[in-house]
Amino acid sequence: MSEAAKQALAPLREQIDSIDSQLVALLAKRAKVTAQVGKIKQQYALPVYVPEREQALLSARRSQAESLGVSADLAEDVLRRIMRESYQTQESGFVCCRQGGGKVVVVGGAGALGARFVSLFQRSGYQVVVLEQHDWYQAEQLCADAALVLMAVPITLTEQLIKQLPPLPANCVLADITSIKAQPLSAMLAKHSGPVVGLHPMFGPDITNLVKQVVVVCHGRAENEYQWLLKQLNVWGAELAVKQATEHDSAMQLIQAMRHFSSLVYGVHLADENADLNELLQLSSPIYRLELAMVGRLFAQNAELYADIMLSSCEVATLLERYQQRFTQLLALLKAKDKAGLMAQFGKGQHYFGELAGQFLQESKQLLQKAADSRS
Repeated sequence: MSEAAKQALAPLREQIDSIDSQLVALLAKRAKVTAQVGKIKQQYALPVYVPEREQALLSARRSQAESLGVSADLAEDVLRRIMRESYQTQESGFVCCRQGGGKVVVVGGAGALGARFVSLFQRSGYQVVVLEQHDWYQAEQLCADAALVLMAVPITLTEQLIKQLPPLPANCVLADITSIKAQPLSAMLAKHSGPVVGLHPMFGPDITNLVKQVVVVCHGRAENEYQWLLKQLNVWGAELAVKQATEHDSAMQLIQAMRHFSSLVYGVHLADENADLNELLQLSSPIYRLELAMVGRLFAQNAELYADIMLSSCEVATLLERYQQRFTQLLALLKAKDKAGLMAQFGKGQHYFGELAGQFLQESKQLLQKAADSRS
């Protein structure tokens, strides 16, 4: 850069540095206010995440940005990132939604996801006890006065350990957080005559908070007696989706098992092809990099956990067989160079996704922009 160019840019860069400094100071000021908001929310047992308030704020700021000649998308993008951070400042502690608190026993609380719930209950003022295999000899004593017993153990052990539980207090809530629901829920109803509910957190232990995270609720027995637990999840920021256990399990075959298996096959195929990952990343646009990242993410997880999810139902294999048949049918069109046939199948997909295709296009654009920003 020439000396003349440096001199011309210097005062403008000084102004930018000054403005950026003011922005950081404003972020610090905003964080103090949101921390106060969090304390009031907890005082009145209000949820961390209020969709209506967030949408109203974003809408107002978008309108303001447009009136000032600033990109509304930029304003929304910046604010969403700021709000994501502010949700964390609001959750230093949580109100206890059960009158008098009480003891929460987390079976498998030393595991990754179990430990996440141990922390949440502790920060909400409950007395939390972790029950692991080496503690089982005192399980009856530990569960004697429990308000909640939460099963947070691997899928393959859930039913077995439910059956091995000692008798629980009549008003104790028995719940699980397994990724399948029909069988564990049936086992809990058979074991315990008191309140029973099946839960499926649709997230892993690597999340920073529960804001906007979905927890599926499958009602079991005595729904009124575990409303405090559902309210607690809501206060933590989770969005609750009520489903019948069989409906849930059917959906999970498509949402989880099938996607995990497809990613497994794709990853193993890349390995067997001896593909150069660095080269693939170098040549990939953000969308292909993101797709590759989602496949690679699978292989950073616990192999046994994902194998158990894929093996959780015999119906998964039947579903995947139908998927294989459709793959073979479309492959035959490709081999035959049947362009019309491929376009007809594409049209079938367009009809199925309908208006959601356009919505997904916009959502993916935002993800791709962030992926491009993070590329080094």
